[in-house]
Order: sequence, then structure tokens, then C-alpha cells
Amino acid sequence: MTNIDKKHYFLPFSLTAFIVILDQITKTIIVSKWPRQGTFITDVFNNEILILYHVRNKAIAFSLGDNIPDQLRFPLFVIIPVAVLGFLVWYYFVTKEFSGIQRWAIAGIIGGGIGNIADRIFRPDGVVDFISVKFYGIFGMERWPTFNFADASVVICSLLLLFTMIVPPKNKPAIAAESPDE
Repeated sequence: MTNIDKKHYFLPFSLTAFIVILDQITKTIIVSKWPRQGTFITDVFNNEILILYHVRNKAIAFSLGDNIPDQLRFPLFVIIPVAVLGFLVWYYFVTKEFSGIQRWAIAGIIGGGIGNIADRIFRPDGVVDFISVKFYGIFGMERWPTFNFADASVVICSLLLLFTMIVPPKNKPAIAAESPDE
């Protein structure tokens, strides 16, 4: 592997590290400075568009699996996600199919995944969530479920990855249809 190839493969992991560090620092500040269920900054942009609110989530996204017995939580919420992230890292390095932007998106997904898995392992009270945004009744919700930087990274980077898979880059020519004579 040449130095250019190494840079192409490894540089996106700087985003992974940045997300994990940002996520864990903000969660540490929240845990050390504000009580649970405590709103510590309200009405940031007027009309309560953004509220910072300290909650814990022992389940996964949108509190799915909140009623799962404790003995199943570790396998379902730690072991399986670690295996998925491990597969994603492995596939990242063995395939040449990903574009540069897709590699950055995958690195962002990995960073968000690591941030929340770290909480599930080291914070027995659950993943620290603290960002609450107004959702204006879309999907019947006045507020989006409270989230953190790791969650935001996973969602934004997943959407970016999906978009780049659906919309072909403009600099690549479309594959020409085969003629019936061939």
C-alpha cells in the first residue's frame, strides 16, 4: 500500500476520533454539571427550538428495547453493535468500492457507534442524551427524541452515505446500456 493509499484509507479515521472525543467530553460535562431530568439551557433560539436536557437511555434509538430484561441488554446493545462496527471496519479496508466521501461517512458512523457503545459499557445508568430539538408536530412529535453528538453523527453520516449510494457522482460517466447485438 502506497503512502497515498494509506492516507486515503486512514485519514477519515481522524473524524472517528474527533467524534468520540467530542461526544465523551460533552457527556462528561453533562454528567458532572447537571442533574438528571434537569433542563440546564432552555429556549436557546427562542420558542424552545433547542433545549439541553439531561436524560439517560438504557435502550437504543428512540428508547427501543427499554423493556428488555437486563441480562439481554449487554448482548443486544453491546456485543451485536461491536460486531457490526467490527464488520464495517473490516469491509472498509477490504473493499475498493467506496468513494472518498463515503469513507468519511463510514468513519463518522463508526465514531458515533463507538461513542454510544462506550456509554453502554462504562455508564451503568445508560447512554447520556442531552440535545432536544423542536420538531413542529412532524410525525406527530412536538420534540425529536433527546440525543447526543454520537447519535447525530450516526444519523447525519448514514444519510450522507445513503445519498452518495443513490445519487451517482457527476464526474463518473453512466454505464452505457449493452446493445442487443452483443
